[in-house]
Amino acid sequence: MWEFGALLLLLGVLAVFVAPRIFRNGPGQEAQEGTLLITGVSPRPEATGEQYVTITGVLHGPTVDEHEVYRRYAVEVGRWPSVGTLLPVAYSPRNPDKWELRAPDEA
Repeated sequence: MWEFGALLLLLGVLAVFVAPRIFRNGPGQEAQEGTLLITGVSPRPEATGEQYVTITGVLHGPTVDEHEVYRRYAVEVGRWPSVGTLLPVAYSPRNPDKWELRAPDEA
């Protein structure tokens, strides 16, 4: 019976090390730098502070050209994005739908 417990323990340890490699959320270490041209923005709310915005846009980079993407994220109402804004992003070359905004000083 203890052999079964040891086997379960080994499988658990293996899962802890393998799971992060399989279930990555961001673009990963091989991320490519690119730009996102915003083509659509949800309406700006009357509220103040941090609110959710939904944007759509076109991703450009060394391995993709005009790939349409969208994202919902929190932003200060005073820094609400607008159509035509060009933002720096990092994206996965294998799946450009996995992308993240980059701060201007990180690009």
